[in-house]
Amino acid sequence: MIKVSLKAKQYIKQLLEKEQKSPGTFIRVGVNSGGCSGLEYQLQFDADKKEGDEVFEDNGITVVVDRKSLLYLIGTELDYSDGLSGKGLFFNNPNASRTCSCGESFAV
Repeated sequence: MIKVSLKAKQYIKQLLEKEQKSPGTFIRVGVNSGGCSGLEYQLQFDADKKEGDEVFEDNGITVVVDRKSLLYLIGTELDYSDGLSGKGLFFNNPNASRTCSCGESFAV
């Protein structure tokens, strides 16, 4: 399961309104090879589900993940920070053995 913090929910809702996304738009989360730690997070708005997608809903936000990526993301929380060290969405991934300083890539 992928969780969404309350702060992330508020931020995502603001982005959806600002970008005038249609109803039914969801967050697609994935993992690709790359980044300085070996695996790189992918995050985007989408409206088309694909065969093999897993669908989760938490705090009113729908998150869709492909099966391959789910192996790396089980138990992850999508959170939001507006602190001095960076502003935006980030992943709290209990499966990551290390992450890069920017938080965009990780290793298991």
